[in-house]
Formats: sequence, structure tokens, C-alpha cells
Amino acid sequence: MAEKGVKLFGMWESPFSLRAEWALRLKGIEYEFVDEDLDNKSAELLRLNPVTKKIPVLAHDGRPLAESLIIIEYIDEAWTHGKPIMPKDPHHRAQARFWAKFAEDKILAAIFAVYCATGEELKRAVEEMQVELRTLEGELEGKSFFGGEEIGYLDLAVGWLALWVPMIEELAGVTVVNRESHPLLLEWFEKFLSEEVVKGRLPAKDRLYALNRDRREQIISGRLAYGK
Repeated sequence: MAEKGVKLFGMWESPFSLRAEWALRLKGIEYEFVDEDLDNKSAELLRLNPVTKKIPVLAHDGRPLAESLIIIEYIDEAWTHGKPIMPKDPHHRAQARFWAKFAEDKILAAIFAVYCATGEELKRAVEEMQVELRTLEGELEGKSFFGGEEIGYLDLAVGWLALWVPMIEELAGVTVVNRESHPLLLEWFEKFLSEEVVKGRLPAKDRLYALNRDRREQIISGRLAYGK
């Protein structure tokens, strides 16, 4: 018999896991979080996601679902009570998906380029990251959140930026965003992180920074391959 209830297999600092947790919390869904060791993944995770073997995986009454953005949409459709996550208007819904994909394709790559770079390469990576973030920022014109006056799908999809951009600035010793260059984005960072469903599930800053400081140093020194 399939196990009843909701389990989320993830990793405490993973931006992709956090997305799914924020969506569950936004809907008021009780769930069990299974914190995976990505160097020694559990047999249950591998059984539930034998294709990519990646986190996060949502198990709802024993039925697994992978990929964080797909999980967010599933949560909104499976639990219709509470605040809606996806926009009701088909065009707005499609646009939200477009910008989420833009962030996955462009901003994620730009951020990790900064994360792994030094010297002149770092300077160029910062400039590229600033351009990509400014493009995304345009979607905040006239709104408190990407979802309007309340957080929605795109906010959850890109919410990890509010954690990772300041962290990368500190670790790399650079300034990527400021009040002059990205005023709307910085304001959104503050609003998003102050939301109850978000601030109730944020990784400890000291632990997050320490882990990524060590990881970045290993990548730069060649002791750890990029993306591992």
C-alpha cells in the first residue's frame, strides 16, 4: 500500500528544494522533509526518482514527482484551497512560465559564473549578471511582487535570488545590485524574505555562507569540478 501523506526529499540549502517548501507552506500543507546527503543519496530517493536521481522529489500519497517548477504547479493544482500560486489568466500564466525559464537559462548560469570566477573573468561575469537581473527586474514595474500584490509562481521560482545574490556578493567581494542599479529588485528581496511562509523556512545564514565559501574555494582551486 502506498504511503499516505506528503514527503519532500531535498537538501537544506538547495534553492530548488526551498522553492517546493515555500509552495507547500504557502498552501498550508503539512509535509515531512527528508534532508538528503547528496554524496550518499537514500535508497528511497533513488527509488522515487530513478531517472535523474536528483532533488527535490515530492511524494504525495506515495506517488513521486520530480523537478521543482513542476512540483510548484502540481501543488497549486492538487490543493485548490488557500492562496493560488499560478496566475488565473492564461496569458499571465504563460508569461510567468516564460520568466521562470529565463531565470533558469540565463540568470542561473550568470550567477554561477560569478560564483566560480576570479580576476578579470569575475568582473565580466558580474557585468553579465547585472544585465540579466535588470532584464528580470522589468517584470516588477508597478508591482510589489512578481505575482502582483502577493507572492505567486514566479516569486517562488526566483525567490532563491534574494538569498544567493547577497551571499555571492560577500563571498566574491563584489557588488552586483544596489539602490541605483536595481532598486526594484532590492526592494523585492526585502519583501520576499519578510513573508511568513518564506522566513519560516530559510537556511541558517552562517551555515549557508560557510558551506558555499568552502565550495567556491574548492572550485577555484580546482579541487572540485564545476557543478559537482
